[in-house]
Amino acid sequence: MSNALVIFAKAPLVGQVKTRLCPPLSLEEAAELARCFLVDMVERACRLPTVRVYLAIMPAESEPMFRVLLPFPVEYVAQRGVSLGEREHNVFDDLLQRGATRVVLIGSDIPTLPLSYLQEAFSHLEDSHCDAVFGPSHDGGYYLVGMRVLHPALFENIPWSTPSVMAETSAQARKHNLNVALIPSWHDVDDKDDLSYLVTELSHPNSETHAPRTKAFLVRLGLL
Repeated sequence: MSNALVIFAKAPLVGQVKTRLCPPLSLEEAAELARCFLVDMVERACRLPTVRVYLAIMPAESEPMFRVLLPFPVEYVAQRGVSLGEREHNVFDDLLQRGATRVVLIGSDIPTLPLSYLQEAFSHLEDSHCDAVFGPSHDGGYYLVGMRVLHPALFENIPWSTPSVMAETSAQARKHNLNVALIPSWHDVDDKDDLSYLVTELSHPNSETHAPRTKAFLVRLGLL
């Protein structure tokens, strides 16, 4: 195994995912949108050549649900830890110990992310001078992190779920003399403003995005 792409995913159960989208969505609609995001993301990720796709799931016992939802060639690992940083750290540790030489983690709520960004991240990791690669998100966090060797400092003393996540992570990298590469920023979908941005993106006549289930569901909701 060489390149491992890991998609972090929480079981898309009503009332447990994307609740910040309510309103304007109902809890049921938010859960269905999360399912659309996930299926679109995984289907596209599986088209990447020379990349093995993993789903890091939470809770661990939800694997049967994911297997029904995702009829694609993916493998499963359980998220372990309390904070997001602990869970990311542990997934890196698990896959690097399994023999992956380059590991990239992404979220499941970026359904229109260009595959070229993922390829760029893996390309950075082919450089022995690159300790980590990040994809900054528009909200001050990051939607992607990749490493060849686990650097625990990048997950320590970070104020998770705040607008300063990327800035504090960059500070940790500088403190520990780690060389970090950045790929272009992108947007995840957490709140109603993000949803509006996604609707605008998918309604553009020249859009080259590929999120068919997401787009079809937004049409059903009357948002597109």
